[in-house]
Amino acid sequence: MRGSRLIPVIVVAGFVINGFAFSANAAADVPEHHNHDTRDGLYIDPAFTYAAATNLTRDTNFSGVIGGAVFAQPLYIENGPGGRAMIIAVTESNNVYALDAASGKVIWQDHVGTPVPGSSLPCGDIDPLGITGTPAVNLVNRTLYLDAMTTPDGGTTKKHLIYALNVDNGTTNLGWPVDVNATVKWGTTNFTSTSQNQRSALAVLGGYVYVPYSGLAGDCSTYYGWLVGVQENNPINVQAWATGARGGGIWGVAGASSDDGVTPYVATGNTFGASKWSGGEGILRFQPGPVFSGLTNDYWAATNWQALDNADADIGGSGTLMMDLPGATPSQLVVALGKDSNIYLLNRTNLGGVARSVVKVPAGSGSAIIGAGATYRTAQASYVTFNSGGVYSYRIQPGNPPTIPSNWQAAISGRGSPFVTSTDGTNNAIVWVMGAEGDQRLHGFNGDTGGVIFNGGGARELMAGLRRFNTAIAARGRIYVAGDNKVYAFTVPVPPVVLTNSTDLPDGTFQFSFANTPGLSFSIYGTTNLATSATNWTRLGSATETSPGQYQFTDTTARPQHYYRVTSP
Repeated sequence: MRGSRLIPVIVVAGFVINGFAFSANAAADVPEHHNHDTRDGLYIDPAFTYAAATNLTRDTNFSGVIGGAVFAQPLYIENGPGGRAMIIAVTESNNVYALDAASGKVIWQDHVGTPVPGSSLPCGDIDPLGITGTPAVNLVNRTLYLDAMTTPDGGTTKKHLIYALNVDNGTTNLGWPVDVNATVKWGTTNFTSTSQNQRSALAVLGGYVYVPYSGLAGDCSTYYGWLVGVQENNPINVQAWATGARGGGIWGVAGASSDDGVTPYVATGNTFGASKWSGGEGILRFQPGPVFSGLTNDYWAATNWQALDNADADIGGSGTLMMDLPGATPSQLVVALGKDSNIYLLNRTNLGGVARSVVKVPAGSGSAIIGAGATYRTAQASYVTFNSGGVYSYRIQPGNPPTIPSNWQAAISGRGSPFVTSTDGTNNAIVWVMGAEGDQRLHGFNGDTGGVIFNGGGARELMAGLRRFNTAIAARGRIYVAGDNKVYAFTVPVPPVVLTNSTDLPDGTFQFSFANTPGLSFSIYGTTNLATSATNWTRLGSATETSPGQYQFTDTTARPQHYYRVTSP
């Protein structure tokens, strides 16, 4: 139905049905980069057992048509307009799309200004330059936040604009967008859009929207590492921090992370010509705003930061991951992955200033670690995984200090950032990576052993236009991948639905149940005329998962008889 996976038609006839009611499933995912403020990249989805994931297939009926190149991760929202799940995708053409998560058809779309032609920029490798960083959604106020590089005059004037859109219809909220050029300053340093790019993910923390900025590919012109904070309910309140020397960009696609939902952490890159540490090659913790204390417990920089500067070996090539490791000293950790091919562990309670890290381990193939990493835990161990000329998994083991032995590595053609699924947080851990700018396929590996779970599929699973460092998401037994001009949906197998316990309730409502794979989403369609084309059946709502794998739907629409069709999603 409507591009979704069709479950065999189940018909129930002859009941008097009054009204309509259903309870939507609780949201399983957070609509931001890598699913959580910690940026762990872990998606708990009971549908992704090893056996089910092995038989993953692409839903070729899923439309997913969008316009423009895509560097940003898609977002999943469980309860969109009318209670329908939806996918948010953004493009370098400054197009914003809300897609039906079942069919891939457009629910709403918006265009937030003309993107900047590459020929109008001093350097860079994205043409045109529009929306690059992954947006973030606050479900409490139903708002989607994003940064768009725009021009009103063909490229002469360039502006970074921070937008707040109503997530249900795409309209721009009152008081937005925020013109970064016009509002952002740090000391005597002014923000200049022409030389700044925004490729890191946005974060919504404690009532502020945080937007990190770096430079353009090629390190041209004068740019700085910026963290801009906009108060959600008062967008004229804009605060910012910038590095004290040129450069120091916040490049990592994961953007700002947090361990408490309020406090942002960022990782910065190399500065140019700095004679003293000026904010680059480090991990910084901010108070809300952002406000940087400058105290040594609120930042860490490598003791060889000048050598890293000179080698263009950014500590901030990936971003920061928050990890708690019971039994370790320290146990509250920041995990950082550098372009210098090292894994760093830092003490979150006291970052330490310019000092040795708690742990530093050479990692990967020796190639720069640039894409976002992910962390996960199984019954065996805690891990960090990343892509560095192949997919790598390292254990992070308790100790004083912790240790980081290599766990497994897997060959892959492509530069995607990994994410992880688990059926319950520890079991059936699968590390997923896209072959971005490589084989253009999705790959899945056993989180403990590195054994192949999903080998990329056949001809119909081949994708196109997957961009470097990008990542995908998992939701309700599906994986969504955003490429140039298209969003793809992959699905685990869904067993046939057999309805049980069909009952006329005392209040005149009609209810039925069925059992299926835990964690999936099911839509219910109905008609009073079985001769009606299936495409014209009315969507009545979603089934409620009352217990793992047990679903229920109640219909209170008054009709002499009714026929039902169940689809997933």
